[in-house]
Amino acid sequence: MTHDPVAPLRREWQRHTPAQRISRWMVWLVCVAAVVWAVRSIDIIPEFLADAPEQMADMLVRMWPPDIAHYYPAVHNAMIETLHIATLGTVFCFVLAIPLALMAARNVCTIKPLNVLAQLGLVASRSVNSLVWALLFVAIFGPGAAAGVFAIAFRSVGFVGKLLAEALEETNPGPREALRAAGAPWGAELLKGVWPQVQPAFWGIALFRWDINVRESAVLGLVGAGGIGLVLDDAINFFQWERVATVLLAILVVVLLAEIVVTRIRARLI
Repeated sequence: MTHDPVAPLRREWQRHTPAQRISRWMVWLVCVAAVVWAVRSIDIIPEFLADAPEQMADMLVRMWPPDIAHYYPAVHNAMIETLHIATLGTVFCFVLAIPLALMAARNVCTIKPLNVLAQLGLVASRSVNSLVWALLFVAIFGPGAAAGVFAIAFRSVGFVGKLLAEALEETNPGPREALRAAGAPWGAELLKGVWPQVQPAFWGIALFRWDINVRESAVLGLVGAGGIGLVLDDAINFFQWERVATVLLAILVVVLLAEIVVTRIRARLI
């Protein structure tokens, strides 16, 4: 009996039915119609598009050379405040996200109304942009870093809670069942049977979210929520393009350093 090595590579071609062909064309038609509708509704001015490269070149010329002397103390202190906002916001986020993740995980919380309520909270957090959260908390606390911390925290809850809930649902039920059979309380089941399994995911999520929060904190000052965004907004409003370049370079350097630090810590922990 001979074996044909090409046989597994052969495909059996089948024609689409008329209904399938019409459905495919309808999908393409809807996509094209959506793009055309979007282009018509946002009122793009062709003259501005044609002039954009020249305006961009003029802005880059105005930004060079950066005003490095402006970095300390104004930009430096604002950058440190941005890092504090990101760090405190991440810590506060986990305080809120862990209970929601425990309620959202169906293998940990078996009460369906609580599952639905937790999922609703996580979706609500993710559906609101960090700048919108910042505007809300600026209205509550007034301008400053406190509004930025709460904005970062409430924006991050949905992301962190969803990933933690998924990690909890993927755990092996064996250790919990063994602890339950030995008479261990519910808290001991989580601490001894669940935490060792989700610990790598927990630290990975924490580091990844802090890295994201450093970037998001850099723009919260544009709406008055503290950090480097305030300095950037002032420089743009007064057309101080050399200072704008300095602020953008500072943000770029900090984001790159944060990426390096997070990558190295993840490699050691996971």
